[in-house]
Amino acid sequence: MTDPQQKQPGDALEAGLIEKAKQGDAQAFQALYDKHKRRVYSLCLRMTSNTAEAEDLTQEAFLQLYRKIGTFRGESAFSTWLHRLSVNVVLMHLRKKSLPVVSLEETTQVGEEDTPKKDFGAEDLALAGSIDRLQLQKAVDDLPPGYRTIFVLHDVEGYEHNEIATIVGCSIGNSKSQLHKARMKLRDLLRMKRSEKAQKS
Repeated sequence: MTDPQQKQPGDALEAGLIEKAKQGDAQAFQALYDKHKRRVYSLCLRMTSNTAEAEDLTQEAFLQLYRKIGTFRGESAFSTWLHRLSVNVVLMHLRKKSLPVVSLEETTQVGEEDTPKKDFGAEDLALAGSIDRLQLQKAVDDLPPGYRTIFVLHDVEGYEHNEIATIVGCSIGNSKSQLHKARMKLRDLLRMKRSEKAQKS
């Protein structure tokens, strides 16, 4: 029986690479890049919905990693630490862009049009399991950037509202409100796409 406290060989190998990279070993850094680049790229792509931007931001995230790897203390898993660093890079980019971003500090009062329809017993066709992933991804891409950020962090990446509040720089209530609005908007987008599809067939 193996001791559950024992580290996996992969963990020890990565820890060695991290230590070497901290000392400026280019090959060790390259190995870390090769291991984590796909995960970082897919995160950037989910948050921006733009392949060119996702590629640039992946490079930026690893540039930040190169500068900051010396500050990694090992209190959390390296992949978790890198993930947060990447999220911050994307958020900084979204803040700098002059796109009409939905403000994260707008009032958190939920308007009438945002309240869920009261047909709780009815099957929600828009979110039924038959939606193909491409259709769902397209609808997520169509969300305003502010909504999309919160939706991706919470529903895709699994962050809690208190963590999102810290990462994004908003209140917990605001994060919850943005997520609610993002889900409502997503439901509307999916409903629209479904009816468009029905009209075509």
